[in-house]
Amino acid sequence: MLFAVRSAAALHRLLDLLPVFEGDDRVRCRFTLVPGSDFAADALAAVDAAGARSIPWTEALATTHDLILTASPKGALDGLRGRRVLLPHGAGFNKALAREGSPGLPSGLDPAFLVSDGRPTAALHALAHPDQVEQLAARVPGARRHAVVAGDPTLDRILESLDRRDAVRAALGTGGRRLVVLSSTWGPQSLLSRHPDLPAELAARLPYDGYQLALIVHPNEYSRTGAFDLARRLRPALDAGLLLAAPYEEWAALLVAADALVTDHGSVALYAAALDLPVVAACDGTDELIPGSPMDRLLAAVPRLDPAAPVLPERPGGTRRFAGQAFALTGRCLETLRPELYKLLGLVPPPYPVRPRPLPLPERAPYAPAAFAVRASVAGGEVAVERLPPWTELPFHHLAAECGRAGTRALRSSALLYHRAGTPAETGWHHECRTAADWTAEAFEEYPNCRTAAVVLSPTTALLRRDGGAPVAVHVAPDRSGGRVRRTDPAAALSAVHAWLGAHPDAPGTLPATLTARFGSTTHRIRLAVPTEAEAELPV
Repeated sequence: MLFAVRSAAALHRLLDLLPVFEGDDRVRCRFTLVPGSDFAADALAAVDAAGARSIPWTEALATTHDLILTASPKGALDGLRGRRVLLPHGAGFNKALAREGSPGLPSGLDPAFLVSDGRPTAALHALAHPDQVEQLAARVPGARRHAVVAGDPTLDRILESLDRRDAVRAALGTGGRRLVVLSSTWGPQSLLSRHPDLPAELAARLPYDGYQLALIVHPNEYSRTGAFDLARRLRPALDAGLLLAAPYEEWAALLVAADALVTDHGSVALYAAALDLPVVAACDGTDELIPGSPMDRLLAAVPRLDPAAPVLPERPGGTRRFAGQAFALTGRCLETLRPELYKLLGLVPPPYPVRPRPLPLPERAPYAPAAFAVRASVAGGEVAVERLPPWTELPFHHLAAECGRAGTRALRSSALLYHRAGTPAETGWHHECRTAADWTAEAFEEYPNCRTAAVVLSPTTALLRRDGGAPVAVHVAPDRSGGRVRRTDPAAALSAVHAWLGAHPDAPGTLPATLTARFGSTTHRIRLAVPTEAEAELPV
């Protein structure tokens, strides 16, 4: 059995189909790269990353295959010998690409790629919705008898993973923040092509402790730009905490965890709609978008984004009805396709049931920016804090920077400096460290602009000094609203205490004291007290 791939996106769709054949030693899977695609390099790398066995195109042409599976009708597929199964590699047929195929026709439904010598080239079209069968039949006479409505294997993996939402958010370090996912397809009408600065603009407007930003980029854009150059272009947003999703599986896990989607006309929007996520349009696809398609109806109904004053709707999204126009048989794709594929192979399917694989949890350490511009307002014993990138154009109260991670310029210009305590690296018998009390005392000499020096001792405790004064222990209680226990970054609490001490300069001499701080949607009680010896002596 041959998997013929032209791009990483097409390969990923075929990999989602593989459970149909799992456990069957009668089936041998081989992959080949169909020449002629601009995105071939990453497709081959994706095959290697999957651990699959690939064969050269010349060998694929010289071999007769029992079945050929592909998720793109383009390329020199007619040279391959064997019955062909064709799947869409997105959420239906919503785009027309003027630079590929016949003008104005949906990509994936162009007879130029679906008909050879007057006959359909595919022995089976596996489609996601009955409307897609009608679209196919209208353009390719005789194709209806080769079409089956099977649903969408990628959507089924997403639905199979919904109970992992809390686990995904924990792996991402989302906490009580709203996870806002941006999605960019590929080509000149994509979000990143039309609004390349949007990730950084949103990072500069949406406070870090209220929102977590993530970006999904189409695999073709990864191939066109390259991971190195893509990271370079996104560096300001990445340094501000933006998560850049891996192009296989992780992007779908982000949808499971997401609270809202900001999108262009790429397929991700319809997968988000299937989860009833709130969807906001950043751009509309212009002449690439097929009028009357499910994507066209979705984007016409959702609000448009204003980057200067982003307003993101709360759940529920009211978008699921548009996904219903693109996906049928949800949750049943593999069990529907299995008998069809085994019929083409002339084999009896294995006796055990087939199910979609849940998405794996993201394997990444949550990233926290090393420096912030902090907006803070104090009203009596209450403080509201918003942390933004240091380069934000909004007015702010103070700069804060983490020693050991921020650069020298950030450290020398910040009013709040903090360390995160940890066990000293054991590189033999010799090591050197300072205690939390010592470091906070010495920081004012090393950094003349520093007003508050602090050490984060644990997720709930810190020690600080204000203007070289006596040390103060900071204890941060969790937010317990809504039946959840939500903790905040203790560095955010340090900014709240820094602002509050600026308004109450005599407080360190009248301990204990208590204040209330608000970070995004969570509110935390912060208690200031005289530190214990153990807190003061913790190594930095």
